[in-house]
Amino acid sequence: MDGMLETIDQIPWRRLTTAYGRGTDIPRLIRNRQYKELAGLIEHQSTLWQATPWALLMLLRELAGRKPEEVDADEIELYLSVTSAFAGRNLGAEQPPGTMGSLLDEACLWPVDEEEDELLWEDEEPRGYDPDHFFGYYYFSYALLKRAEPMFASIKDNNARLAPAVQELLQLLAEEEG
Repeated sequence: MDGMLETIDQIPWRRLTTAYGRGTDIPRLIRNRQYKELAGLIEHQSTLWQATPWALLMLLRELAGRKPEEVDADEIELYLSVTSAFAGRNLGAEQPPGTMGSLLDEACLWPVDEEEDELLWEDEEPRGYDPDHFFGYYYFSYALLKRAEPMFASIKDNNARLAPAVQELLQLLAEEEG
């Protein structure tokens, strides 16, 4: 699912939207492990955004290289907030809407120039927010988190401080299986 992009800098963050504008700050937030700020950008009021699956992709790659005791509670809270947005969507029973890479098709990306952003949001269906692509933000975010379940289980088993929150995360993911 993620073989197409090897580094955080290959993602067109400036052309992806978040709850509060463009995703330009996301690479810095990921590198600095500013999980609370990042969580507010990629999930807001149970809504996921264009940048969400790509932020998760990079976060989970980074998480794979750390020991369970090195994981921050705020990072687990970020995963919980995204997973909570799946409630009732039964994503585990759905078919993928194309590929994750299709979420970066030119037709979905916002223009490089941010000058017209306010007008674009007023469109009945802003760029990248047609039903199929919008569903893709949820589907691929779910798929990435499901694929990370073994990492989460290891954190739960080896980090007593985070075990209750990780158990909740694993339970929420299991509920979505359908």
